[in-house]
Amino acid sequence: MTSAARIPPSRAGRLRLRRSLAVALRGADVLEQKLRILRMRHQLLLEAERACADRWHEQVKVAEAWLLSGLLLGGEQALAAAVAGVGTAEIALDEATTMGVRYPSEALCVIPDRAPTSAAPRNTALVHAEAAYREAVRAAAEYAAARAAARIVGTELLRVRQRVRALRRHSIPRLEQALARIDLALEQGEHEDAVRRRWAARRVGERGTL
Repeated sequence: MTSAARIPPSRAGRLRLRRSLAVALRGADVLEQKLRILRMRHQLLLEAERACADRWHEQVKVAEAWLLSGLLLGGEQALAAAVAGVGTAEIALDEATTMGVRYPSEALCVIPDRAPTSAAPRNTALVHAEAAYREAVRAAAEYAAARAAARIVGTELLRVRQRVRALRRHSIPRLEQALARIDLALEQGEHEDAVRRRWAARRVGERGTL
């Protein structure tokens, strides 16, 4: 792309600069609108992330308390027997889009029921611990999705902010300065042409009176 400072001082160059300036101004306006929307969405996502983190930490505390009680009642052998019947969780993510930015909107966590052939936990505390850890896993998945969403939107927010800053502080002022330079050069050229035309007309008039 030709630098604005290198465009020759001509009417075609002025028209080109005016178009470039109009595009840059429109682009900055559109990006600022996107910036406002992303900023609001990012704030909501950060709040959701904090809420999910609090819920996850609270569920882990509850699960660990029940686990400790279960260990005290049945020992590590009871825990090993209880764990043997637990299946693997599966997580799927739904997505949302804001201003062209895709991010996780919800974590769908499926934890299979205990296998029919497996033995139930040997004490009530381990039963409660299993249920609490199931909720903790779901909460962890929700927190992971919320954290990823906040980071993705935050990264795009930063990128758009940098683009707006570059347009407003650098590109647009350079175009405006180049346009002012060409306007001045054309104005001076037109003034000089007018002076030459008046001088030529005066010379012709002087010759006609001789």
